[in-house]
Amino acid sequence: MGKFWSILFLLVPILGVGLFVWAPGAGFWLPRDISTHGHQIDHLFYFVLWLTGVVFAATEVILFWFLWKYDANSNREPVKYTHGSHNLEVIWTILPAATLLFIAIYQMNAWADVKMRIPKGLEKKPTVEVTARQFEWRLRYPGPDGVLGTPDDIHHVNDLHVPLDEEVMVQLKSMDVLHDFFLPHLRIKQDAVPGMQIPVWFRATEPGTYDLVCAELCGWGHYKMKGRLTVEPRAKFDQWLRELASAQEATQEAAPDEPEE
Repeated sequence: MGKFWSILFLLVPILGVGLFVWAPGAGFWLPRDISTHGHQIDHLFYFVLWLTGVVFAATEVILFWFLWKYDANSNREPVKYTHGSHNLEVIWTILPAATLLFIAIYQMNAWADVKMRIPKGLEKKPTVEVTARQFEWRLRYPGPDGVLGTPDDIHHVNDLHVPLDEEVMVQLKSMDVLHDFFLPHLRIKQDAVPGMQIPVWFRATEPGTYDLVCAELCGWGHYKMKGRLTVEPRAKFDQWLRELASAQEATQEAAPDEPEE
């Protein structure tokens, strides 16, 4: 029976590695990257995947060897007890710690580019304000005056439009609970925290329609908190904003006339 379990454990790394090799070609992998910084995120992902994958495969092979070699049905040697090796314990404590420290230092530049180094002048002129709310994304664009937070602001829900090949600044907020603003094709994933205004920036390089989802369990309707990201040339983006502003103006009630004196 021990031999059977040995082979079963050996199948785990074989099938696991085979699955990861097969998945990209079958379309079960990361979505296409359409951002200027996404390659940094993908590089870190693959680096950590290969590192942990090698350790995983090696561990499983060693486990198979021990199960096979020391099977009780075929091994008649008496049991030998050991109190362990202090040197070995030090080694397998230092190696993982050093590996984690290396990864922490190795990813610092990518983290700074995505989370800290805001492009010059972009923070003062946001493209859109995104407010997460159970269970929708509320969007607010600057109106004709180009300033966010004034009466002519343009409001929309769940349909985020951004200009192609331009730096986009998003002011991210939450109206109620913790949400997560996730644009998988742009490798953007940022928590929306109640009481905080968090800057998120990116540059989309390919036109099209992509997913906008919440990646944080935020209540019973979390599954339906999804929207749409549309990346389009500046001319189409401006035209879309004008049409949205006209539709918004048409639905607003006219202000009552002031009484005559």
